[in-house]
Amino acid sequence: MNTPDTTTPDSTSQRTTSDATVGPFPRVGIDAVALKPTEVDLARATDLPASTLVIDYEGREAFPDTETLRALAAAATVRVTTPVRADGLDPLGDDSLAASIPEGVGRVLVAGHGAYLSEEESQRAIAPRLGEGREQHSDAWVGTEGVERVALATGATQFELLSRSTERDARSLRAAGFEGDLAVYAPTVLTDDEDEILDAVGAYVSRRGPVRRALPDDCETDSSATGRAREVLLAASTDFAIVGDEGTIRGRVEGLHGAGVDTVVGYPARGLDELLD
Repeated sequence: MNTPDTTTPDSTSQRTTSDATVGPFPRVGIDAVALKPTEVDLARATDLPASTLVIDYEGREAFPDTETLRALAAAATVRVTTPVRADGLDPLGDDSLAASIPEGVGRVLVAGHGAYLSEEESQRAIAPRLGEGREQHSDAWVGTEGVERVALATGATQFELLSRSTERDARSLRAAGFEGDLAVYAPTVLTDDEDEILDAVGAYVSRRGPVRRALPDDCETDSSATGRAREVLLAASTDFAIVGDEGTIRGRVEGLHGAGVDTVVGYPARGLDELLD
């Protein structure tokens, strides 16, 4: 399985979605909203109809400052993604940036995407850093992408990327006796318009391994895709993202919850305006 506020209250807060004004994501059962600081004005997120926010890591330069995190935490439960191999966030080394995260803001400990790591950082051992991070932050979630067995060994909430096997894998974990929490991250598009879906998540799904191998070479990945490429991308959009009208999305989220996923974290792939309408 691949980096959930759970259906019980998050350990960093007693908020639930009923505390927030009902909006599109709560209506379809999505439990938390993921935000990318390079794509949205985080200050606007204080108005979101969501009780839990997860801030993605997009490099040190884009890391939200202390005051921004405090403002968000006053409006919702907040977690920030922290790559344990990155300078400034390394629990076994330079943790100067981590010191700027205010008390009460939770963590999502991840190995870290290579796009945001230097060559030196990418060579650092992951397992001891995840272990130490978990020691320092007992309520942290742990991202599983690429380090599934190590993440499972921490006993923390498992934070996975949605895939075509997520429901099956969640059921298998529950059947095997796993009692910890499971959270799933999914780009989410509240429309059934094929062109809008491809413009929002086509590039994202094209990077997933099975999709990349199935696509024709040098094909377009947005609404301009045609033929075989368009067919593959649209199918992948339902495997690796949550897309469709409200009824379709509600059904997909209910399926994930029913399989044993505690928290579905939706990334609004078309921006915050969709959630603030």
